[in-house]
Amino acid sequence: MGTSLNTDGSSRKNVLIASLAFMGLGHIIYLKQQIKGAIFALIEVIFLINLPTIFTKLNELIKLGKIREELGAARANEQFMLIEGVMTLAVIGIFACAYYISVKDALAEYRNFTFDGKLKANMDALRDMGGKSFPIFGLAPTVILIVFFVVVPLAFSACVAFTDFSLPYHYPPKNPINWVGLQNFKDMFGGDAVWTKAFGRVAVWTLVWGTMATFTSYFAGMLIAVILNETDIKLKPVFRVIFILPYAVPAVVSTLVWKSMLNGQFGTINKTLEKLSIPAQDWLTDPGLAKAVCLIINLWAGFPYFMLLIMGTMTAISADVFEAAQIDGANKVQIFWKITLPLVIYQTLPLMIMSFTFNINNFGMVYFLTGGGPVVSDTNTTFAGGTDILVTWIYKLTVDQMRYNYGAVLAILVFVVLAPFAIFNFVNTKSFKEGEV
Repeated sequence: MGTSLNTDGSSRKNVLIASLAFMGLGHIIYLKQQIKGAIFALIEVIFLINLPTIFTKLNELIKLGKIREELGAARANEQFMLIEGVMTLAVIGIFACAYYISVKDALAEYRNFTFDGKLKANMDALRDMGGKSFPIFGLAPTVILIVFFVVVPLAFSACVAFTDFSLPYHYPPKNPINWVGLQNFKDMFGGDAVWTKAFGRVAVWTLVWGTMATFTSYFAGMLIAVILNETDIKLKPVFRVIFILPYAVPAVVSTLVWKSMLNGQFGTINKTLEKLSIPAQDWLTDPGLAKAVCLIINLWAGFPYFMLLIMGTMTAISADVFEAAQIDGANKVQIFWKITLPLVIYQTLPLMIMSFTFNINNFGMVYFLTGGGPVVSDTNTTFAGGTDILVTWIYKLTVDQMRYNYGAVLAILVFVVLAPFAIFNFVNTKSFKEGEV
């Protein structure tokens, strides 16, 4: 088989086979681009040199738990084997992408040859790498960093959901971690009645919490914004500053202050009620009342954000629209329902969706106010309190109890629930619809 190329496209198969056989081989043999081909070939050489290590890490990943029989308990730590195995898969993925780019580039160079009838010199090929191919090489370091610092940790967390990684019997280096397939999902979603009940309770409350926390803050902020914008209240700037204060104070500080004030025995609120001959309330120890308190405190802390947002949106509405409505005989209530409200919701709906996803993961408001409590019937077994949402339950399972397998299952669930909202919000942005992303 000769190394000359035909301009009629008949040599494409030869270039493809050479490029698939070894990275850069098609550039070197057929396209006479030795420098570019050598760069691609060097990538594969480095990969092949490390191939024994790659096979070792993959073997440890596949035989997780059983690998102790080969290495001995003293040398086995399945936690690091799992991490290194996931990183190895990432390296293989990056190498596969580089291989694909090499083959695609060789075919593109041959296609250009069929049009021009001449091959590019080495320096011209390098200039192209700094020109047409610059976006690929420029973004490559960023993509690699994202893979290892974002994708790999996510993949590791997902893998943990299919293991028995937990205290006290499956925590390395003393005890092995084993693959258990879908057992953790079965326990959480129907295999174990106690865990299934706890999961259902927490999942329902998480959705109720996310929905109520978002809508109460949004419409309370809208009410205050309408009052300040549409009425002739004196000292409006003063009221704006007062209403902004809950949002300006760090949430952790204000939440801890409220927790102290709502203390059942020593709290200021109960002490005041007793002075007024009103029975003290179990604000944070009664499950139903504790949930209501969480929503009320979140409303207090969250409505200023939407107030500022909606006031800005209302200010941006053209005055001509309101004047035309008044000329047609519409009163203030009709103007609000027919003009102001639809325009405000249209402009702020994406932010409302993102606020919902934020509240689903609003760890601080729940954890620092109630600690996920109070204790309910299954708390001693599942560690899920009466006000725990999924993210605070994950924290307890992983940080406090080291039940990483169940925590990973819940983390996957949160991702599955929230990802559609994030994608929906993204695809409905103006830049995405106009093809600017």
